[in-house]
Amino acid sequence: MIPAVMPTYARWDVAADHGEGPYLYAADGRKFLDFTTGIAVTGLGHCHPHLVAAVREQAGRLWHVSNLFQIPGQERLAQRLVDHSFADTVFFVNSGAEAVELTLKVARKYQSATGHPERSRIIGCEGSFHGRTFATLAAAGNEKYLDGFGPPMPGFDHVAFNNLNEMRAAVGKETAAILVEPIQGEGGVRAPSPGYLRGLREIADEHGLLLLYDEVQCGMGRTGRLFAHEWEGVAPDVMAIAKALGGGFPTGACLASERAAVGMVSGTHGSTFGGNPLAVAAGNAVLDVMLEKGFLSRVQAMSEALKRRLEGLVRSYPKLFAELRGAGLLLGLRCLVPAGEIVARLRQEGLLTLTAGDNVLRILPPLILGEREIDEAITILDKVAARWPA
Repeated sequence: MIPAVMPTYARWDVAADHGEGPYLYAADGRKFLDFTTGIAVTGLGHCHPHLVAAVREQAGRLWHVSNLFQIPGQERLAQRLVDHSFADTVFFVNSGAEAVELTLKVARKYQSATGHPERSRIIGCEGSFHGRTFATLAAAGNEKYLDGFGPPMPGFDHVAFNNLNEMRAAVGKETAAILVEPIQGEGGVRAPSPGYLRGLREIADEHGLLLLYDEVQCGMGRTGRLFAHEWEGVAPDVMAIAKALGGGFPTGACLASERAAVGMVSGTHGSTFGGNPLAVAAGNAVLDVMLEKGFLSRVQAMSEALKRRLEGLVRSYPKLFAELRGAGLLLGLRCLVPAGEIVARLRQEGLLTLTAGDNVLRILPPLILGEREIDEAITILDKVAARWPA
C-alpha cells in the first residue's frame, strides 16, 4: 500500500525535531552537526534569533494578501536586492525552480519584444541542475531526472560545462540565451576555470543573447560574497536565486536588468504566493544579517580554514578522496569509494553531509560556521576515514 506521503524520497533514519544554530536534533535525542543546511537553505543556521523574531512579528500582523495589493516589505526587499546586485528589477516566486522558469521566460520575452521571436532556444550545460519542472528538467538535460516523463520539452541545447569552444559552436540563429550555474552544485560541486564567465559574457554580447545565471544554490553568501559571480566580476542579464534567500522560508526571486526585462509588462507573469508578507519578512531578515559589516568576510575566512583542513584530509587518505572541489562553503570531496557510503557513516557519527554527481561528498555548512564546528567536522571525517576498510 502506498504511504500517505508519496514515496519519492529515500529518506534517512532521522526524524528532525528541532534545530539551533549549526545543530539539528532528532526526535530520539540524537544531535547532529548539520553540514547540509537543508540543501544550502538554512544559511544562517537553524532558528536564527533575528529571523525567528522577524517572521513571528509578521505572522502576528499579516500573512497573505496576493499581489493585487502593494506589499511594502516586498518593495523594500526588491530595492535592497537591486542595490546590492547588477539588477534593476525583481520578481518574487516561491522556489528555485520557479525562479529559473521565469529566468527562461524573461529571455524568450526579451527576444520577442526586441524583434526576434524566432530566438527561443536556450543553451545549457551538461551536469547542471535547475529544478524539477518540465522546463527546468529540459534545461539541465539530465537523463536520470527526465526518465519516464515523456519527451523533454523542446527548445534546449547542451554543451560541456567550462568549455567555451563548445558554447560558441552551439550558438545558432534560434538561440536566445545561455544558462549556467556559476558553480555547479548537484552536478558535482564544480567551479569553472577563471575567465569562463567572462567568455560566456563575450559570446552572449557578440550574438545578441542574454546571459542567465542560476545562483539558487551558490548565491546568497554561500561563496563569501552575496552572489558567486561577483568573484569574476561578470554580471548576467537575468539571475535566479532562492534557497538561502528565505533562510528556510520558501521563497525565491528572478533578478533582471532593465534591458533584459523590456518585455515583462503587466499581465506577462504572476504568482499567487510569491513575495507575500511572510516570505519577504524572512528575506529582509536574512539580508539584515548577511549585509552586516564583516559577515561575508567572516564567511570567506571560515571557508579558507575549512578548505585547508579538507585538503589535509585528501592528502592523508588518498585511497578515499581524489580531490577537493568547489568554492566558499559550497565544497565537495570527489571520492574513490561510494560517496553515499561515506555520507551514511558520517551521519552515524553525528555529521550530516550530502552527495552530488560524479561521486562527490557535498559539504554545505551554515554561513555562521566557526572554528569549533570546523574542528568537530574534521574530527568526525578523520575518524570515519581512518576506520575505512583497506
